[in-house]
Amino acid sequence: MRTSPLIVFSTHSYDHLRVDLAGRPGFEAGEIERRSFPDGELYRRIASPVEGRDAVVVGGTVNDEDTLEIYDIACALVTQGVHTLTLVLPYYGYQTMERAVREGEVVGAKTRARLLSSIPTAGSGNWIVMLDLHSEGIPHYFEGSVRPVHLYAKPLVLKQIRRVGGDSFLVGATDAGRAKWVESLANDLGVDAAFVFKRRLSGEETEVTALAADVAGKTVVIYDDMIRTGSSMIGAARAYLDAGATDIAVVTTHGVFPGDSLERLVSTGLFKEIVCTDSHPRSLQLAENPSLHVEPIGDLLAEFLGRHR
Repeated sequence: MRTSPLIVFSTHSYDHLRVDLAGRPGFEAGEIERRSFPDGELYRRIASPVEGRDAVVVGGTVNDEDTLEIYDIACALVTQGVHTLTLVLPYYGYQTMERAVREGEVVGAKTRARLLSSIPTAGSGNWIVMLDLHSEGIPHYFEGSVRPVHLYAKPLVLKQIRRVGGDSFLVGATDAGRAKWVESLANDLGVDAAFVFKRRLSGEETEVTALAADVAGKTVVIYDDMIRTGSSMIGAARAYLDAGATDIAVVTTHGVFPGDSLERLVSTGLFKEIVCTDSHPRSLQLAENPSLHVEPIGDLLAEFLGRHR
């Protein structure tokens, strides 16, 4: 058992989690020197001694720039001689591009996994930790000696569903694809599950075709692993309210909220509260919105990293 603190680095977008973890016993903040050149190229230097240390890099593949920053930092840490390397990816981008639907489509989830798998191996191995993945198959895309881990935020999700649900509630799904996970949450909470069935009209529009639940007189807490445009959430909320639900709340792990998505959700007046974690940096940019509650994942990550080092 190694007793020296885990040294934690992060991409620029995830510095909030580096600071959170580094403030806990058993963790230490790692420092990175960053500069930008006039031509757009980036300079990075690992400014903390890391040889023989167990190192953690926190960063989500939220865009191509962040993905390459993870890659650059991780490669540099291995070159500097870290004992182990753990990449913590609170949000894994391209989760819904996990398989090809049309001939010739790029499977983004797989190509990103191949890229991260090519990071050189630290002295005692590399780990990649991902949170509440949209597809259970994504960890199988990683290659070589890297060890992928699918970490579930279920304890945090259950706590928030109980809080916003009140005295009488059901757990609802936005579509049949989330039914198994929503049913598991409902079973743990000792409540019923509610489901809507939909068909997709376009990349941003869906239509509810059926509903399976008795929601009359109850609050429905809708869970989905991520919210992007929010069109599925709006359609499901309207279906539940039309069926007699008194209130609708939303709990999601990943609040992606591109553009004005959150404002669009709030402006409908359908939701008494929207809850997400800080797994995606966009959530922190929107945290001042009174309709949004952002729940930190620092405790979850610290507990896992401390237990599996």
